[in-house]
Amino acid sequence: MTEQIFTMRRESSWREFNEMIIAGRKKIKYRAPVFIRLFREITQDMNTARANGFDPAIIERLNLMVNEGYQIIYGQSDWPGQFDWPGRLNQPLEKISVFITRTFPRSVRSRWRGILGAALLFYGVTGFFGVLCVHFPRMAGEIVSEYQLESIEEMYNPNSGHFLTPRDTASDADMFGFYIYNNISIAFRTFAGGILAGIGSLFFLCSNAVFFGVTCAHIINIGYEKTFFPFIIAHSAFELNAVIFSAYAGLSLGFNFFIPRGMSRSASIRKAGHDALPIIAGSALMLVIAAVIEAFWSSRYLLPLPLRMGAGIGMWGLVLAYFLFAGRKDERAI
Repeated sequence: MTEQIFTMRRESSWREFNEMIIAGRKKIKYRAPVFIRLFREITQDMNTARANGFDPAIIERLNLMVNEGYQIIYGQSDWPGQFDWPGRLNQPLEKISVFITRTFPRSVRSRWRGILGAALLFYGVTGFFGVLCVHFPRMAGEIVSEYQLESIEEMYNPNSGHFLTPRDTASDADMFGFYIYNNISIAFRTFAGGILAGIGSLFFLCSNAVFFGVTCAHIINIGYEKTFFPFIIAHSAFELNAVIFSAYAGLSLGFNFFIPRGMSRSASIRKAGHDALPIIAGSALMLVIAAVIEAFWSSRYLLPLPLRMGAGIGMWGLVLAYFLFAGRKDERAI
């Protein structure tokens, strides 16, 4: 089969599927069998196009439609309060459970290329400035203000009073509120920066990476790593990755601003924001978990160092396993 014949035969189905996606959930809900049939056919079309080495533009078009269909069937159909079939997910706790166990991890996996790119950028910038400032300590003061460096030194100085006197429960609760405010505000700014054609999200992602890399390097240079790394290792598994997810969501807004894919620019941005909703909600949940860990666990300086480091490594393993495996059981249904 030639590329031209293939395209002519399948064009009407592609248009119908794309129109259903643009029309929204109500139309899909009442034509679910048709939508699922078209999804299967387009998935096969994408495999055929790849196997025959057709034009990359055709393959990319089919890939986008498959991704959209995948999100509607597997991810967004489980988003609490949306696209619910009669009698399904009526209990709030059940909706939350479905979101945590299926919707959120599936949404992240379905966008793994973009999220991986944001992660590589963040950790790459962090590593670059960390190594640079370890080898050239004076550069830390050129990138971050002296006042900030002094505050960091005081915060992680093992001889400071807050290390010698454990916090009480009331203080932990106060810090929990502070961490919630701080974490959510950073993630929100990172996501909202996507309105500026994605540039704002890119700026906040990179600026946080630079600051984190310089901070780690400075702590190593002054010899405070035994108080710094045990403190950050557990909650950073949730906090840093939530910021990366927020940045990806913002960058997605910028991408859809420049590449509307057949829709009006405003409709493309609205759709991107709607698609990013599960990731943003999941990121907020991760930041709440990070704040809990930071307030009530990370500050337990009197616990054995191996225990704190081991717990932190375990948290990173848990987060990785969650996004790799959570919600996969039903993905073979179609």
